[in-house]
Amino acid sequence: MAESLTITTGLSREKHYQELFPQLVSLVEGESDPIANLANLMAALKQTFGFFWVGIYFVRGEELVLGPFQGPIACTRIAKGKGVCGTAWESQKTILVPDVEKFPGHIACSSESRSEIVVPGFDLSGNVEFVLDVDSDMLDDFSDQDRIHLEMIASLIQKILQRKG
Repeated sequence: MAESLTITTGLSREKHYQELFPQLVSLVEGESDPIANLANLMAALKQTFGFFWVGIYFVRGEELVLGPFQGPIACTRIAKGKGVCGTAWESQKTILVPDVEKFPGHIACSSESRSEIVVPGFDLSGNVEFVLDVDSDMLDDFSDQDRIHLEMIASLIQKILQRKG
């Protein structure tokens, strides 16, 4: 398990994702505790990209419950279908929001959040088990490139959660 991160300055976001992913795999290799691994993944995303907020919400019954995150204090519980996170859970699809002020029913955990991307992750039965939530304090900060790479990271999280039992 590598407990350090190499971040090359001056790279494009795409290149940062390409540099980061193998490091994330190495970071969680050999550690069996899912919470420790998820905490380190959130820290690595925050450290690499400087996102305003990055974290996990777990499906618990009919709501999402806050898991490991990096950033300001967050909403602890979110109902299914509410806000960007609850909508991504309900639709079972990644949602990219260029301007959170224009998203119907947006839940403002922080007024500094301006754009957001939420990626659902699935259990072995194909049910949403968690959502990966990333917020930026800049408008229109996320693209399809972020979606592709964050979905890959969500797949890594799925593997971490599957091996917990």
